[in-house]
Amino acid sequence: MKMCRLFFAFRNAFRGFKYCLQYERNFKVHLLAALFALSFAWWLKCSQLEFMIIGLLIASVFIAEMFNTAIEAVIDMIQPEFHPLAKLAKDIAAGAVLVAAMSALVLGCAIFYSRL
Repeated sequence: MKMCRLFFAFRNAFRGFKYCLQYERNFKVHLLAALFALSFAWWLKCSQLEFMIIGLLIASVFIAEMFNTAIEAVIDMIQPEFHPLAKLAKDIAAGAVLVAAMSALVLGCAIFYSRL
């Protein structure tokens, strides 16, 4: 019984990831950037530690983007009409994605620059 629940939990999690991949334009942009970063890291022969750091940075951007998508969906469900607080919440969630993406960019560039 527990294995069945675990399977459904993973299935639902993959559905959420698949949704973001299919319908969220910015998620696709981040995925493309991640593939570029990983390819560049491989080309520069980055160390195992550097790959792990790049992987964590990529994961942080994906996580932020997915939380942003979830927050926007809940707000749209609760408050379909415009409301300044709903806009504020969405803007803050988008800002979190921006912070994650800019941090990943700066730290990734620092790693790559040290390899050039």
